[in-house]
Amino acid sequence: MAGVRWPPEESELLPPRQLTTADLISDDDRSVAADSWSIKSEYGSTVDDEQRHVDAAEVLAGGNFPATAAFDYSSDKDELDASEVEASMLGFQSYWDASYAADLANFHEHGHAGEIWFGVEVMNTVATWTKNLCANMPQGWNAADDSNFKTESCEASKDLSSWRVLDIGTGNGLLLQELAKKGYSYQMFSDLMGTDYSEGAIDLARNLAIRDGFPHINFLVDDVLETKLDKKFNVVMDKGTLDAIGLHPDGPVKRTIYWESVSDLVVPGGLLVITSCNNTKDELLQEVEKFNKRRHTMQDLDQGAGSEPSVFHYLDHVRTYPTIMFGGVAGSRVCTVAFLRN
Repeated sequence: MAGVRWPPEESELLPPRQLTTADLISDDDRSVAADSWSIKSEYGSTVDDEQRHVDAAEVLAGGNFPATAAFDYSSDKDELDASEVEASMLGFQSYWDASYAADLANFHEHGHAGEIWFGVEVMNTVATWTKNLCANMPQGWNAADDSNFKTESCEASKDLSSWRVLDIGTGNGLLLQELAKKGYSYQMFSDLMGTDYSEGAIDLARNLAIRDGFPHINFLVDDVLETKLDKKFNVVMDKGTLDAIGLHPDGPVKRTIYWESVSDLVVPGGLLVITSCNNTKDELLQEVEKFNKRRHTMQDLDQGAGSEPSVFHYLDHVRTYPTIMFGGVAGSRVCTVAFLRN
């Protein structure tokens, strides 16, 4: 696993220049950005570290990172509130624009596909597990009928070829490629779309899809918090996007907007599949419950007291990730949880 690589000091690469907001970002800030998402692995890299440092320096030198990205972090990490997700540069679009600009340049020059967040093994697990989950859900199934639903091997007992799949915050789009591979033999996942608010990410994803033989996958520049999409999907995938949103200084507010937005993107009876390294399964369940209660409160105010069902209902989660023990509690560094849209 590799964290975020930072370029050498600018004094080694570039002549002196006027300070910008990017210069205000301290070494502690850079360390926090790297630590926030340490589960990141290379995928088919043909570029050595020195070349990647140079390429990244050229992009970051002209970066326009918001001044609010510079926080006064304490060097004593033990004093931080463990219940709060620490804000970092990974919560800003400018960070991702610079990162994907470097990845796109490396692709054109070296054929490098970029990075896979959480690693190749997790991506493959998410794709296989989601395929099995979709194939084994009985038609018209209601989550309230069985709270112990478990995903087993796929028998492809129903036609899922017309199901629409959306990957929000798609990055380089490799998760959609993996879904297309997993679903091919079962005539599943032929209508695939990936969105990202970074234009560089979408350019990279389109180039990779064409190169790798998946020209039918559609990619679109779109911000899930201000989505312009006017259709709903049977499956909405999120691998790290909610994590990144939570790393913004306004993370709590943006996460509230996130749940409102994704609830409008999933068809009734459809699935929302979230993979996270900054939240546990239980934390995601608590966040969904708060969203359901908030939506109920709004409905009660608009229509009077009623018995509207929850917007999202827990369905299942991946049970095969390696677990670790900490403080006598077993857990995993990554979780993948599926919610049913009622």
